[in-house]
Amino acid sequence: MELNNIYFLFLLFGLGYALNKYFLLFINKNNLKFLVDNEFDKPQAFHLSPTPRLGGLTIFLTLNLVFLFLYFSQGIIYFEYLSFCTLFFILGFLNDLKINIRPKLRLFIMIFFLLALIIINKFNIEKISLEYLENLMNIDIFALFFVCLCFLFIINGSNLIDGFNGLLGIHALIIFLVLMFIDLNYNFHFIDFFFYISLAIFIFLIFNFPKAQIFLGDSGSYLIGILIAISVIKIHNYYPESSSFFYCILLFYLFFEVFFSFFRKIIFFRKNPLLPDKKHLHMLFYKYLLKKKNKKIISNYKVSIYINLIYLFLITPGILFMDNTIFCRIYFCFLLLIYVFFYLFLYKKTQ
Repeated sequence: MELNNIYFLFLLFGLGYALNKYFLLFINKNNLKFLVDNEFDKPQAFHLSPTPRLGGLTIFLTLNLVFLFLYFSQGIIYFEYLSFCTLFFILGFLNDLKINIRPKLRLFIMIFFLLALIIINKFNIEKISLEYLENLMNIDIFALFFVCLCFLFIINGSNLIDGFNGLLGIHALIIFLVLMFIDLNYNFHFIDFFFYISLAIFIFLIFNFPKAQIFLGDSGSYLIGILIAISVIKIHNYYPESSSFFYCILLFYLFFEVFFSFFRKIIFFRKNPLLPDKKHLHMLFYKYLLKKKNKKIISNYKVSIYINLIYLFLITPGILFMDNTIFCRIYFCFLLLIYVFFYLFLYKKTQ
């Protein structure tokens, strides 16, 4: 890493840390309740004290500094990242400001944004390790909606698991570490950018884990979901020799959390799949830990530690065999079965 990049890392860390500190002090001093999560009775609430939802804002501002640095130092404009991140940050931030957007309308806006951004950026998935699906990708309208669906799964998956201190932040760091490992071996020149993204998330985690002084909010979870989705697709496009199913393995928790929750709510609980509930895997795990006589605050961050350690252990074989499509395809199905069995075990133990 060049000396200028090292200087920039110190600047980035200092600015990111200062932003979090400043926003915390500013909100507490001025008692800005509209920026604070004090809704303790909502299904996805597991915190015990009012907490600012400004993690997304600090990450967004930090990333904009990264975009400026890369433009002035290398002449690179990351327009794809900038356009996607800006629109989805704004959409999430409206909800963080307690401007209520109904779930159906929010989903419609997401789809509209994604279709427009995919077309404008000419964003596509160049290779899929299923022949019949790859043939369908030659049909422009199918390819457009397929890429849109991939984004929706990851964005909403990120939002769904953002319920406990550090859960999404640590999960995102693991994913970007894997992407940096791939880039390190094949030199796609994204490693510095991925490191800057990871640093921005790490700075947030200082204030969110193990005890949360600040939350990501919808703006933060959407932002991280967008960053993950774009980065994974770009790495796969640059390294087509790797199996598409390896990236399914890498994203299986985010993807399957949405997929499983959608059908679980419709089939077993007869509920609107767009509305939140208390039956997600991480919530059941939290209840399971509470039954082991742990304190609430300890159980909160332990969920993040245990789930991410299990996730890291489970994806490791996929990393070792990322070029083997047959292995990755079978192993991906195996991971989905593990998720279902683990979910059923927790559900039985917490009823």
